[in-house]
Amino acid sequence: MHNKKANGFALLPLIVFILIYLGAGLIYQSLGTDMAFYQFPIVTAALIGLVLAFCMGKGSINEKFSVFAKGAGNEDIMTMLIIFALAGAFSNVASIMGGRDSVVNLGLSVVPVQFLAAGIFVISAFMGTATGTSMGTISAIVPIAVGVADKGGLNIALVVGACVGGAMFGDNLSMISDTTIAATRSQNCEMKDKFRVNLLIALPAAVITVIMLLILGRPDTVAAMGDLSYSFVKVIPYLLVLVLAIIGINVFLVLTIGIIAAGVIGIVCGDLTVATYAQGIWNGITGMSEIFYLSLLMGGLAELTAHNGGIAWLIEKLRGVMKGNKSAQVGISSLVSLADCAVANNTVAIIVCGNVARDISHEYRVDPRRTASLLDVFSCVFQGILPYSAQPLSAAALTTACGFAMAPVDILPYVWYCGILAIFGIVSIFIPYADGVCRKDPWNWEYDVAESGVEAKKKSIAAVAE
Repeated sequence: MHNKKANGFALLPLIVFILIYLGAGLIYQSLGTDMAFYQFPIVTAALIGLVLAFCMGKGSINEKFSVFAKGAGNEDIMTMLIIFALAGAFSNVASIMGGRDSVVNLGLSVVPVQFLAAGIFVISAFMGTATGTSMGTISAIVPIAVGVADKGGLNIALVVGACVGGAMFGDNLSMISDTTIAATRSQNCEMKDKFRVNLLIALPAAVITVIMLLILGRPDTVAAMGDLSYSFVKVIPYLLVLVLAIIGINVFLVLTIGIIAAGVIGIVCGDLTVATYAQGIWNGITGMSEIFYLSLLMGGLAELTAHNGGIAWLIEKLRGVMKGNKSAQVGISSLVSLADCAVANNTVAIIVCGNVARDISHEYRVDPRRTASLLDVFSCVFQGILPYSAQPLSAAALTTACGFAMAPVDILPYVWYCGILAIFGIVSIFIPYADGVCRKDPWNWEYDVAESGVEAKKKSIAAVAE
């Protein structure tokens, strides 16, 4: 947390960045320009916002650059950058050695085309829940999903959107995801309790998404499949990545093993040489350059925004409108949503809001497990639908790397799960159907004042009499 005076003006660079990127894209789209959202690069828009941030606030350029570097070098940002690089390398090497075509043909031989979109969502949801990483899920599945959608005559953006939605389902619910850990630790509650509350919000949203994909995700006409021949040995790298990720192996090691396996198989089968293998790795990494640079700039811009008081201003304004239990829940949900819009990282958004949310939770008697669930749900909602967050950006970059140029805004209209999850999250506040799993004594918990920042120590509230 930044102990800075609240300053709404500090949000201006972020607002300028969003307006320039989306505004330019919409203008070019209205003019009928092909690839409208690629005409004004998103990295350039972020750079303009960053320059504006450097022009604001007190301190020398060197001091501001130190703040920027702290944000750009944040552990979460560095982690994402390495995942992007390895994912790009794996996707490209596996593709040029013929692995993607084999996986696509194998999938089309087994699953009817009309069920593929829903199938991609379910597979992504399962993998995301098992691994706890939406980025790892997207990196592993999008290249396969794109090839399947293209050959099956499906809407590629819809299928990729289904993959992103499934990945966010897993990110939200997984017991080992960063968001779950951050949310439960900040509220002093057990993961299993938060999971039970969260499941009653996320599962109905997932079921409705699957039904919609089964109905609306079917191709108008089933394309003739033609030759569906495949080499099973070339499917092995993808299977390795999926299986190793599901059993909980570190995502860096998983992708590295995938790159090595794809290279060895490609060389043995005669599809690659040592030189083309090395070139394939490099080309895959450089193909992720846009999202790589954007992540660095956004990490630094978010840190400058917080340093100058932008996040503190959001917190201050939202606390002023809370009057009771339900409005407090709405306030907590809004707070973490706006924080995620500002920092474009759902784990960081939860960490930024965690202590304040716990103060609000205690003051207005919101069950801590309920608060943890709301923090996780709404941070994941916006992380899946922001055109500058890592998940849509990565999905778009991987789709483009597969030969189908696509901007994040092309995918967002099809990330149906996140929109439906938001609806169920809001409904659960006013119709507390998900709260029945909570114990009857939710306030019999010790409140740690040192962490929360409350002036006077608050005693535990006695358990409610049965």
